[in-house]
This record gives sequence, structure tokens and C-alpha cells, in this order.
Amino acid sequence: MVTVSNVLGSTSAVLVSLFILRKVFPWIYQNLIGPKVFGCRINLKKTGEWALITGATDGIGKAYAQTLARKGLNIILVSRTLSKLQDVAKEIETEFKVRTMVIAADFTGGAEIYDQIHRQIENMEIGVLVNNVGMSYANPEYLLELPDNEKLIKNLLSCNILSVTRMCQLVMPGMVKRHAGVVINISSLSAVIPAPLLTVYSASKAYMDKFSEDLASEYAKHNIVVQSVLPGPVATNMSKIRKSTWMACSPKVFVTSAINTLGHARQTTGYFPHALLELAINMLSFVSPRLTEKLTINTMQNIRARALKKTTTKSSAPATELTTSLS
Repeated sequence: MVTVSNVLGSTSAVLVSLFILRKVFPWIYQNLIGPKVFGCRINLKKTGEWALITGATDGIGKAYAQTLARKGLNIILVSRTLSKLQDVAKEIETEFKVRTMVIAADFTGGAEIYDQIHRQIENMEIGVLVNNVGMSYANPEYLLELPDNEKLIKNLLSCNILSVTRMCQLVMPGMVKRHAGVVINISSLSAVIPAPLLTVYSASKAYMDKFSEDLASEYAKHNIVVQSVLPGPVATNMSKIRKSTWMACSPKVFVTSAINTLGHARQTTGYFPHALLELAINMLSFVSPRLTEKLTINTMQNIRARALKKTTTKSSAPATELTTSLS
């Protein structure tokens, strides 16, 4: 005899099985099997002759430039400081025997920088665009206590939101014409997990993630792959993490891992330990959202307190050095 409890039990078992099939197996494939076993599924050289990387002189941007050069693409480096651009270009040309081009542009500027970039890349066959340039706070801070907040917010939104949008508008027409291309937008794990005291930064990275998701749908018919990469902690100048670890890896380790997710996932942390970190935070948030919020804001407040203490110590240092030099 079939009872209500039997029906409910069977229904629950089916729903759990469907959840596992829908969520767990794809997660394992996208974060482990696909990247580790099959690697990058896109022949990047066939997308175009050149790769353009913004924020290319340090950290993740420089690592992407080196990795793409290793795959045989010529490299366009776009960043603020011409001397740094020239140094990185020389390194890449010497090590990978490819051509390079440098464009000095401050992405906190206005529309004029995109006119300048457009003039220099017009008619170039750019197959890969990496929107990496970005800026954050000097340290975690409350919205109303951000130093020089009007300027900071304007610059941050220009650098993190306007840049990715405008660069796609500049580069993607050529990809559509050739029916091939890859756009990699470097977002942040803070876009999809609680990030108090980084409110404007994390929100700007959430824009980039959503922008990438819908752009991928719009241009899939043109054989253009758009990927949102959401790194966790990486040892870069921006993160102020000086020593790399298994969790806070070096830019080279991160990009070597992230490039292998191309063709497997539209949205990815790029690095398996970061995928585990996201999973752990999401599971904790599912069990207790309030506990997750409390732990996160306590962590950010502690980082803020240490940063302020360090700033206070540094501000008093010059007077001590001057006294010593005069004695």
C-alpha cells in the first residue's frame, strides 16, 4: 500500500538526486576534471594574431600577458606607466620571441583615453581581450569614511566598470567580423560572497560578473567566448599579500590554472583552492547567513584595524629618522 510518507520520501530522493546531477557534477567537472584533464579547450592562436591585456605591468595582468605570449600570440600591453610597459614588453619579446605593442592609458580618465586606444588598435586582429585593470581601497573601510571619497569612487567606477564596458565595445567588433574571439574579464570573488567594508569595490566587480554572463549569451552565436574570472586571494601588489601560499598563490600559478578553464566554464574562480573557499563560504551562508555576515565583518574590521595601526606607525617614522640624522 502506497502511503503519503512513501510518496514524500521518494519525491525527496528524486529531488536530491536531481540537485546532485545539476550542481555537484558540473562543479566537479568545471573545477577539476575539465581544467586538469583536458586543459584549455580553445585554440587561442586561431582567434586572432594579437592579445590585448589591460593592467598588464604587474600581477595577474602581467601573468596573462606572459601566458598568452607563451601560446604564440603577439601582445598589446595597456597600462598607466609607459616605462613599466616598455620593461614588460622587452621581457616578453626576449623570452617568448613574439611582437609587442604598448599603450599608456590611465583608466581613471575620461572618454579621451578610449579614443586614443581605438586609434592605435584599429584594424589590428585582436583575438583575445583580457580586461584586468582595476583598483580597490587602500584597506577595508566603511563607505562614509572613505578618504577623499568622491574622487576615489569616481576613479574606482571608471577603472572597474567603464573600462571593461568600453574595451569590449572597442575590441569585439573585429571578433564578430571574424566569427572568433575570447574575452576574459577579471572580476573578484568578493563579487559573489559577503564583502562588507569593500562595498563599492565588490559591487563594481559584481557588475563585471553580470556583464560577462549576459555578454556571453549575446555573442555566443558569433563564436565569441566571454568568461568571468573571480579570483580569491592572490599575492599581488593590489592585494598587499607579499608571500604566496597554497591559498594565496602567485599570479603565475593562478593564471596557469585559470587559462585551463577556458571552454569549460563561463564563470570560474580560476583556481581550485579558491573554488573550495567559495564553496565553504556559500555552505556556511546556507546554514547560517547571520553567522557568515558576522564572521566576515569581524574579519574585515580586524584587517582595517591592522592597516590603520600600520599607517599610524609609518606616519610617525619620518620624524624619528630626521631626529636620528641630526643627532
